Parts: sequence; C-alpha cells; structure tokens
Amino acid sequence: MATSADPSGILPPLLDWYAAHARDLPWRQEDCSPWGVLVSEVMLQQTPVARVEPIWHEWLARWPEPGDLAAEPTGEALRAWGRLGYPRRALRLHACAVQLTEEHGGLVPADLGALRSLPGIGSYTAAAVAAFAFGIRATVVDTNVRRVQARAVTGEALPAPSLTVAETALAQRLLPVDPGTAARWSVAVMELGALVCTARSPACGRCPIQQSCAWRAGGYPAYDGPPRRGQAWHGTDRQCRGLIMAALREAPDAVDLSALTALWPDAEQCARALDGLVADGLAERVGQGRVQLPG
Repeated sequence: MATSADPSGILPPLLDWYAAHARDLPWRQEDCSPWGVLVSEVMLQQTPVARVEPIWHEWLARWPEPGDLAAEPTGEALRAWGRLGYPRRALRLHACAVQLTEEHGGLVPADLGALRSLPGIGSYTAAAVAAFAFGIRATVVDTNVRRVQARAVTGEALPAPSLTVAETALAQRLLPVDPGTAARWSVAVMELGALVCTARSPACGRCPIQQSCAWRAGGYPAYDGPPRRGQAWHGTDRQCRGLIMAALREAPDAVDLSALTALWPDAEQCARALDGLVADGLAERVGQGRVQLPG
C-alpha cells in the first residue's frame, strides 16, 4: 500500500492512466497562454467543465491578453460571464487584468508570491497557474485532489468539509520532486477525482490505483465525519440575485427598478438581493429608479 512517505505505488499507474484518458481541454494545450490558464482556473471554481469551456473560448477570443479585458468596463466582463454563476469571479478577473496590465506589463507572472497578490487569487489558484502554466513545482489541492488523497492514502470515504493543515501537508509529501512530473501528477490526481474517484459514484473497478487504495483495502468504510449539507437554491437570495443579474446582462441599457421587482414574488427579498448586488459591485443605481451593470 502506498503511504504519504512513499507514493511510488500510486505515481506510475496514475500518470499512465492520465496519458491515456485525460480530457482534451483547451487550457491544457501547449499553446495555451498563462492568461488562458488563469482564466480557466477562475471559471472552473465550483463550475463544471461543460459549462466553462464555451464561455472560456468566448473570453479568450474577445480578450486574448489581460490588457484587452482591462480596457473594457467591468460591466462587460459581467455580461460576458453569462450564467456561469458566482459573478464576483468576473469582477476578480477584470481586476486581475487591470493589475497585470498596470504592474506586470500585461503578463501573468511566473512567481507564486506575485500570483497570490493578484485580486481574488488564493493559494489554490496561484499554485494551479504556477504548475500548469509555468511548470513550477507547487502544491495544488482542490476538491478532487482532497477526495483522492482521503481515499487512496488515508482510507477515508471523503475528506473533511474544509481543507485541513494535515491534508495540505499530505499533498506536499506526495508531490514529486521533479517540477514537470509534479505538474503532471497534480493534474492527473484532479482528473482522476473528476472522472473516476467521484464523490457519489466512484468507479473503483476502473481506477488505475485501486491496488494501492487504502479505502478499498479497508473495505470501503462509510463517511463518519460532520454532516455535509448542499447549498439550497430555490427561493433563496442567491436565486433572486441570479434573476436580477440575468436581466441586467440581457438589457442593452439601464433597467427600471419596477421591472426587476416584478421578477420576484417577495418585494422585500428582491430589494435585499439588489442591495447586496450593489454593495458587491455587481450592479449600480443610475438616475431615478434605474439599475445597470457597473460601468
């Protein structure tokens, strides 16, 4: 069985599997720019690949360099974001583009510290861009990586609800020393979690590391940690905010407040949702009772 001190039982079969089964995604191509990788990583946060890929292509066709996006109003980024959800990510990408243009000559920096200093770029995204765009040895830990580690190495059905220090330390110990191999390892673990070692229906019979899996060896023990609750959607402020944002994106000009209020049966909740959007910089009030995307 592979352990955190000796991942050799996992590494070769996993890399072989990835070479044969990896999805052909545009941000994994050798000619993809670091900017393209950064855009993909922000878009992929909490959003499936199938929804991201067409929007990613549209963004890179329209804004192939950070300076192209930086020259546009923030409202255009929100409009082009479409229905990817969590639209504050579009604001962060726009802010990143501005900072890259003003402070880095319009280029994504090949430095972890500089990447972390970009607006809205946390430790995961910085590590992912460093590894996948520049081949830097960086510890990349997302939800899929955490789940594969939990099962294959620690023998648990699912990781803790939130990232722990122990998980990060384990990922660091598992990371191969060679930078190029480390980057392939990271993306291969992510791919295994996305395609095979899934949360609800893991396909253990076709897993390339099943012979080294601690969870399998332990008889697939059930998850016994804190309750894991999904996020509600119907009837929530989030749903109301989404309807308002959709109306603002589709309108060529500012929208009357009365038209937005008509979208939702609860006027008080609608007003609260709109106030939140304005406070978050996702919408702005103009004139008498009109609302639009930020300029």
